Amino acid sequence: MSDEMLRGYRESIDNIDAALVFMLAERFKVTQAVGRYKATAGLPPADPGREEKQVARLRKLAADANLDPEFSEKFLRFIIDEVIRHHEQARGG
Repeated sequence: MSDEMLRGYRESIDNIDAALVFMLAERFKVTQAVGRYKATAGLPPADPGREEKQVARLRKLAADANLDPEFSEKFLRFIIDEVIRHHEQARGG
């Protein structure tokens, strides 16, 4: 593999990483709004039924994309845990 080829791969990886960061930032803006809404509406910070549906949906999407569903579930669980933590903070907890 030439240095130029490796540079091209790395540039693509860097672009993908940047896109992931911006997408996660946008996702957390929305989930923080949800957290504020839940706090004012007296709704619980977590919604286990919704979480399970999302995990199943993401596992299927991962399998369809030839991505390890186990990895995708761990990734989503990490995000869900962080969202719940933010929702609890919105309640002052």
